[in-house]
Parts: sequence; C-alpha cells; structure tokens
Amino acid sequence: MSKKVYVGNMNYATTGDQLEDLFAQYGTVSGVNVITDRETNRPKGFAFVEMEDDSAAEAAISALNNAEMDGRNLRVNEAHERKPRRDNYGY
Repeated sequence: MSKKVYVGNMNYATTGDQLEDLFAQYGTVSGVNVITDRETNRPKGFAFVEMEDDSAAEAAISALNNAEMDGRNLRVNEAHERKPRRDNYGY
C-alpha cells in the first residue's frame, strides 16, 4: 500500500524531479505533486510525494526531516487527509 508524504519549507526553485531523485534513494516513488498557486502558477513551497512502500516512506521521513536541500531545511512528515471545508453557513 502506498503512503503519501508531506514535504514543506521547500525552496521555490526545487522541482518535482529533484524531489523524486531525493526520495528514490529510500524506495520507489509513485508520484510527486509540487503545489502551485492557482493564479500565478508559481510553487508555494511544499509538495506531496507518494511512495509505494510504507516502510520506505517511513525511512525517507526519518532521514529527510530537517535535511538541507537547496539552502532550506525540509520539513518532512506523513501527509494527512484534508478535512472537508465548510461553507459560510456552517455546513
């Protein structure tokens, strides 16, 4: 079963390919999603990396949390499902 990993505090110039290469050292990467601003299409400084194996994801989290990449110390942890948004009426 795959596991999604959150990667924060990224340099805005860091690419998905760079993240894939970094995480591939710990196991098979199934996908990388660098989050961008909808209006400007510029990176927002965080991404999600999906790894095929839970143990590989845990190894990557342990090794890469607070590791330096492109001049920034990455924040790496297990991604959590997004809570549903509520509208202005409280529903």
